[in-house]
Amino acid sequence: MKTIAEKIRLLRLEKGFSQENVADMLGISTTAYGDIERGKTDLTLSRLQSIAQVFSTSLGRLMGEDDAITSQIQQLELEKLQMENEKLRLENQLLKEKLAGRIVIDLLRERTQVPAERQRIGF
Repeated sequence: MKTIAEKIRLLRLEKGFSQENVADMLGISTTAYGDIERGKTDLTLSRLQSIAQVFSTSLGRLMGEDDAITSQIQQLELEKLQMENEKLRLENQLLKEKLAGRIVIDLLRERTQVPAERQRIGF
């Protein structure tokens, strides 16, 4: 398992940033940033959040969030979306059926009403 310092270094390399670039973005010296990558600095949560922000990643990934847990979370989110989609599909189907029923009722009412010209009997 990689240390946070190793992950930070790998993220920097993935992004194609130099240590100087990242140090500038964080507002710290290049030496201070180098110490972070070498694991010589105890990082605060706010510093970790800033680093995650620079690399456009999550704090969880930076801190070593387990990929299996991430996968499970994503699977649960997918299942939740699928259930919401099915719920919307069923609601849509119900509304269509109600509308169709309403149209049938309106058509039947029209047929059973006596036309206006037949209602007037002029004597």
